[in-house]
Amino acid sequence: MENGEWGSSAIQNRQSKIPQFTSTFYAPMPPLTFPENYDRAFHHLKERIHQSQTRAALAINCELVLLYWDIGSYILQQQQQHGWGAKVITRLSKDLSQSFPDIKGFSSRNLKYMRAFAEAYADRKIVQQLAAQIPWFHNCILLDKVKDQAERTWYIQKTLEQGWSRNVLSYQIESGLYQRQGGAITNFDRTLPQQQSDLAHQLLKDPYTFDFLNLGEAAQERDLEAALMSHIRDFLLELGVGFAFVGSQYHLEIGDEDFYIDLLFYHLRLRCFVVIDLKMKAFKPEFSGKMNFYVSAIDDLLRHPDDNPTIGIILCKSKNKTIVEYALRDVSKPIGVSTHQFRKQLPEALQGQLPTIEQLETELNTVMEKREGGS
Repeated sequence: MENGEWGSSAIQNRQSKIPQFTSTFYAPMPPLTFPENYDRAFHHLKERIHQSQTRAALAINCELVLLYWDIGSYILQQQQQHGWGAKVITRLSKDLSQSFPDIKGFSSRNLKYMRAFAEAYADRKIVQQLAAQIPWFHNCILLDKVKDQAERTWYIQKTLEQGWSRNVLSYQIESGLYQRQGGAITNFDRTLPQQQSDLAHQLLKDPYTFDFLNLGEAAQERDLEAALMSHIRDFLLELGVGFAFVGSQYHLEIGDEDFYIDLLFYHLRLRCFVVIDLKMKAFKPEFSGKMNFYVSAIDDLLRHPDDNPTIGIILCKSKNKTIVEYALRDVSKPIGVSTHQFRKQLPEALQGQLPTIEQLETELNTVMEKREGGS
């Protein structure tokens, strides 16, 4: 066999052994289809899981608070019977922390809170029904800031109703919300159904505290409105849960004339519009006539058939109870009159003893210059 023939035959044999591939085209897979109710079912299960997690967290919190009450009650008993003092509490804190290193909360300070907690609530059933329903550190704030049992119970109930954080609870206590709640003068008893009247009266405060504003004595209504709008989150917190902002200087065209409402809200629980008129002066009888006009207009132009009657709130710098009662006596629309206050003024005796803003700025500049010179 010639070399050339041998080589050609070998190549042919090798080529015959190479597998032959054919091109095959596959049609694209059809998209997966799900039942029409899948999204609704998924969200239902998701919500169910969230609810279960919430219940578990609440159960754990309740058990923890009850444990702390038990520990505090036992410490209180030992102090009364065997004279346990601060040194024993310190030793107990150390021993408990070593025995349960994964559990935080056995510091001397927290053990003293447990003792105070047990002393404040003598009945464990009351703890289980009320105090154990809010977080432990909420209870610590109440122990520090509220001494009256009825007031403390009221703040616990409000925390449960409105979901206050620790900071919000502390703010509400410091602003004296318990004393201010329901203090406004109104005609709700005569102009609203009883159920709505009771709820609306509870939601009004007197005074409203605008500590987050820094307005001088010469400020006008527009200044107050602008400041509240720039601090709308703080303002809504002071108004309370349920207020939804609709607009400021809300425009109404009535009888070919233009009118502007200072602030307009919708209250989700009351299911009604709330008109707020801001005044930087003492209440005058004519204020109620103007508010009656605004409330009538909102009822006619914006109120839905399912909404409850619109409520008007007049916020003044001050008010005379007798004048307000006379002004509201024959008014047909539900109106409340309350006051507002800014930062609490220092007593005159202290004002002269404290440095002015200018003196503080001068002192600060001096300190900064010394630091810069030293560096």
